[in-house]
Amino acid sequence: MFYGAVVWDPWLIVAQILLLQCLYYLTLGLFLFIFVGTRVSRMNLMYFFDYSTVTASTITGWCVIASFMLSSVAGAGYLLYFTERAKKCLDFSATLYILHLFICIIYGGRPSSAAWWILNATGLALMALLGEYLCIQRELREIPITRRLGV
Repeated sequence: MFYGAVVWDPWLIVAQILLLQCLYYLTLGLFLFIFVGTRVSRMNLMYFFDYSTVTASTITGWCVIASFMLSSVAGAGYLLYFTERAKKCLDFSATLYILHLFICIIYGGRPSSAAWWILNATGLALMALLGEYLCIQRELREIPITRRLGV
């Protein structure tokens, strides 16, 4: 599709949001399994959605923080392939983190930990800015034009 010929398609937008959310949680689950799963006896949803697990005072807390940050980096890659436009990266990143906030509120109550808020604000900024950078790099690539010279 040409960039100037944008058609508003709400089903595509909803599908992109759901795909991004699912991929983010799959990636987060993978990183939590790798980093936190080796440290705890039982993994559960608490590490995804409970603000009390995000702490800088324990090694496990640092592993949770690392998992969230690496998931944000992976999310920037997902933005590159599924949204494809730099100007949409902030919108999709903010939507992902707002939905995550609502899920966290439903699961464990309103987050009262400063570490949780700092982690999610940093993750949002990292995902949006890195996603925009990657999309801009793709948009600025030269379009290869092959020319057949008549000899």
